Amino acid sequence: MVSGFKSAIAVMSLVVAMLMVAACASDAPDAAPPPPATISVPVADGAPINPTTPIVVDARGGELTAVTVTNADGKRVDGTADREGTRWTTTEDLGYDHTYTVSATAANADGHRTRKTFTVSTLAPKSTAYANVIPAPETVSDVGIGIGQPMVFQFTEPVANKAEVTKHLKVTTTPAQPGSWYWIDDQNVHYRGPHYWKPGTRIHLEADVYGVDLGNGVYGAEDNAVDYTVHDSWVAEADGATELLTVFHNGEQVRQMPMSLGEPDTPSHTGPHVISEKSPVTVMDSCSFGVCQGDPGYYRETVYNDLRISNDGEFVHAAPWSVGQQGAANVSHGCVNLSNADAKWMFDHFGIGDVVEVTDSGGPPLPVWDTYGDWELSWEQWKAGAPT
Repeated sequence: MVSGFKSAIAVMSLVVAMLMVAACASDAPDAAPPPPATISVPVADGAPINPTTPIVVDARGGELTAVTVTNADGKRVDGTADREGTRWTTTEDLGYDHTYTVSATAANADGHRTRKTFTVSTLAPKSTAYANVIPAPETVSDVGIGIGQPMVFQFTEPVANKAEVTKHLKVTTTPAQPGSWYWIDDQNVHYRGPHYWKPGTRIHLEADVYGVDLGNGVYGAEDNAVDYTVHDSWVAEADGATELLTVFHNGEQVRQMPMSLGEPDTPSHTGPHVISEKSPVTVMDSCSFGVCQGDPGYYRETVYNDLRISNDGEFVHAAPWSVGQQGAANVSHGCVNLSNADAKWMFDHFGIGDVVEVTDSGGPPLPVWDTYGDWELSWEQWKAGAPT
């Protein structure tokens, strides 16, 4: 009897305990749901940004499930998310003076979605400038350039922030050769080394100036990159003392011909000249530099097989009218006068970037700014840069 009672008591105690546990469990609050994910775009709704600055979308407390960046025309900007899915970044440059809409969605651990929209604007330049290359690559793609051709970027607007812009200009040479930039003026910057290029050199040239502040409200319009190949070495030495033009191909003399340089009143510039253009026929008119019809010394001649060696009107060209003085006297207006046959030979063998070195002409050195007077400066002068 006692034993049965004790058993009943034990069963009742167990039931009560289970009921109490159940009661406690029913009184416990549910676990709190995770907070919604947050989305941020650091550059949104602030000052206009540089178009090269990426738009970054960040999610906290969840993962990004969708991001779109579109301009006013609805065109999407490419971008990519990181491995964790918490950051999305544009992968292409933006445009100047544009407004972009950023739409982003993120989901927290419970799948609850947060959607937000942002606005990002880009700066509006006063104007933009292109960095054009000289010579135009298409003009020399088949024949290459000569060993004396400087690398040239010509900006379509003046550049005030020269030091900053120079940081965004790059030259890669194969085989590697040293070189340095020199600002000829506010729009033209040239690159050369201590010596002429080695024949066969491959040159890769870049101006990564999109988004770069050129100064005075002007920004780079776009990046530019080109490739050149240096052909064989062609150098002609024009000696005013002997009145002979001696030609060297890859360092070996291959031809010598009588010539006439500028007469005493119009002497040829001395120093290395680089051929900047060639034309089978040119009308040379002294009025182009101020000596016009009726003035003493006026001339207007049609000349053939012309190799321009300066913008001051100096050419290597055929001058049949001075054949009698070629090899004996300087009678030109500054050009290198040759016979028809010799001028034709020069025209057939020399091209853009090849070199004509003038000595003992009685004239001043070719100015560094006169296309191309680059080699008039010593390497130390060139590296020091143009005076400011």
